[in-house]
Amino acid sequence: MVRSAPGRPDVLIFAAVVALLAIGIMMVMSAASVTGFIQYGDPYYHLKRQLVWALVGLAAMAVLAHIDYRFYRLLTVPLLLVAFVGLVVVLFVGAEIGGARRWIGLGAFNVQPSEVMKVALVNYLAAHAAARRGEMADFVRGFLPPLLVLGAAFGLVLLEPDFGTGVAMAVTAFIVLFAAGVNLWHLAGVALASVPALALLIYQEPYRLRRFMAFLDPWADRMDAGWNVIQSLLAIGSGGLFGLGLGEGRQKYLYVPEQHTDFIFAILGEELGFVGTTTVVALFLLLAWRGYRAALRAPDVYGCLLAVGITTMIVFQALLNIGVVTGSLPATGITLPFISFGGSSLVVTLSAAGILLNISRHGTRA
Repeated sequence: MVRSAPGRPDVLIFAAVVALLAIGIMMVMSAASVTGFIQYGDPYYHLKRQLVWALVGLAAMAVLAHIDYRFYRLLTVPLLLVAFVGLVVVLFVGAEIGGARRWIGLGAFNVQPSEVMKVALVNYLAAHAAARRGEMADFVRGFLPPLLVLGAAFGLVLLEPDFGTGVAMAVTAFIVLFAAGVNLWHLAGVALASVPALALLIYQEPYRLRRFMAFLDPWADRMDAGWNVIQSLLAIGSGGLFGLGLGEGRQKYLYVPEQHTDFIFAILGEELGFVGTTTVVALFLLLAWRGYRAALRAPDVYGCLLAVGITTMIVFQALLNIGVVTGSLPATGITLPFISFGGSSLVVTLSAAGILLNISRHGTRA
């Protein structure tokens, strides 16, 4: 392999991100119009805020795409500390929305510390593996430190509570550790031990148990726990091949819950049809391909694992959200990257995409 000088970022990563963002803005305009009018008297209330966050996120992506990714390795500990402080602070002063404390209010905007933790954790795992290269197969020196950090982050996120984000964070971490070369028996052992623990967490919380039972048979409780997925499937099914047309959907009229956040993919399916949903899935697959390609071509272990982590973080969250909306997975309360309404998620995800673009600039070629 011959190392190339920093060149242009991967244009297909950039194109996929911008296309997803454009679709997201378009769908927020439509899906949030009813809620915006009812709650704020302005059908474009959410659109205006999303546009501001999109501009901030795009500016961050543009800047980070031109900052050498190796710089973040120097910030590993400070970033991790800031993320942990945020997760602790939100438990005490966070705004309670829907029974959960996940956001810290900063004037007109809310910050979600768990979003920061996703990137900080991926950066830590990449830096740790790069520093312990050749020792990752050792349980104490290689695997145990990231496992403890992940456990602490997962526990704090669970206290909010935000089970879906915790699971997404854990799966992303395991993929990065697998790529880093940890002992597969260690990884499999922890994964298997986590199954009964996760089952207990679901059983102990009545709302989680209801969600899981609704996943198994939504029609058994169609007016309560099963309502979300049933209305979501009705929305997607009524869209047909080409959809009812942008803005013409009916399920956003308070039938599908969280129609501009967790279940925006259902409104997209209703209004843009199979063509629209397939386009979104194809864009995420394109992002996955080019993201992992950038990881394989990264000039060092740190860059490789950082690209793996960022790509997995985005694509797996999309997989979770689409799985929930289509009834393929139990409800997790997790948003669709680039598409769903939300400030912290959008800005952080676009920033992470900027780092991925910079890694692609430093790629090697045969």
